[in-house]
Formats: sequence, C-alpha cells, structure tokens
Amino acid sequence: MGIEARKLRHKESLRQMILDAARDLFVNEGYKNASIRKIAEKIEYSPATIYSYFSDKSELLDALLEETFTGLDAELRTISEQEPDSLVALRQGLRAYIEFGLDNPNHYLLVFVLDEGAFDSERQKFKGKYGFQCFDNLRRAIALAMKDGHLAEADLETTSQALWAAMHGMTSLLISQPGFPFVEREGLIDRLLDILLDGSRKRVASSQQPAVSSQ
Repeated sequence: MGIEARKLRHKESLRQMILDAARDLFVNEGYKNASIRKIAEKIEYSPATIYSYFSDKSELLDALLEETFTGLDAELRTISEQEPDSLVALRQGLRAYIEFGLDNPNHYLLVFVLDEGAFDSERQKFKGKYGFQCFDNLRRAIALAMKDGHLAEADLETTSQALWAAMHGMTSLLISQPGFPFVEREGLIDRLLDILLDGSRKRVASSQQPAVSSQ
C-alpha cells in the first residue's frame, strides 16, 4: 500500500472514530450536553483535529443521521428488489428493521429514541427528510402486498404507521430493557411478525391462508 493510500485510510478511520465517539456521547449525555471538547477527549485528540473534519457539533449530527438512514434505506431497498414475493419481502423488511436497530443500538437510540427537543429546527428537518425515505420503503412494501392480495385493503398510512409502531416498540424494548427476562430473541421477533402479518392478512371465506414462513 502506498503512502497516499495509507494516509487516506487513516483519515477515513479517524473520521469514523470521531463519529462513533460523538454518537456515544449524544446518546449517553444528550446532544445538548455533548461538546467538541468532550468528543476530542474521548478519542484522545485535540479539538482542532475534529474541526478539520466537521465545522461544528450540528454537522457531526447531520453526518450521523445520514449514516444511519442511508444504511437502513439501502438494506430495505435490497430486500424489495431481490425478493419477488411481496408478502415475504414485507416480512423480511420488518425483520431487517428490528435487526438493524439491535445490531446498531446507539444509531437507533440517537435517531429514533432521543428526545426531538434535543435537535434544533434544521436538524429536525434533516432527520425528517432521511427518515421518511426509510418509511417510504415500508409504505411501498405494504402497498404492494395489498395490491397482490396478501393483505386486507385498508388505509395505507394507518397500516404503515401501526406496523412501524409495533416494530419500534419491540426494537426499543430489546435495546433499553436488557434486564427483562425476554424469551429467546429470534423466536420473540418471529412471533411478533406472525401476529402483525396474520392480523393484516386478507381473509378468504372459502379457504384459510397459511401463515407467512419465517424462513
């Protein structure tokens, strides 16, 4: 590896280190209480180093929001593009949302749990822009499952928000209540998805549709 390549890799690594430290502080101490100085102390660099990457704390937050939503959006889009069965794709998307939060708890807490009052109006607009991109993935998946006859025809927005609320509740509880005696995690998630999707299924009087496989 050449000198320029090593410099670039170090620069990218340091930028990610700054983001990771900022995310931890924003979650654990609150966005308003975190500071560039505290972030610098956490990674044992000078504040000037951080300012060479980010102009201020709000730009750091913007980068974190974009990082989180971009990752989740890409994962959900991949599922919708690769799975031909709309009901299976919906189930996989719901599970991917929960697993994304569990695999990235501080990302999830920062974006979906931290009090909105911690953000100024511009940051709220930024969060809303990227957040609705991810929510549109869910909305489209539900609309397609309805169109294909898998789900009962109902108000799309109400159904989308209800399913998202259930997923958010499960994800938030599993992250924030580690001391609760939850049953085996995979089984718990599968049972939630069974309840959500079976409750939304289109009912056919002449036959009973089988539950969606968790595989």
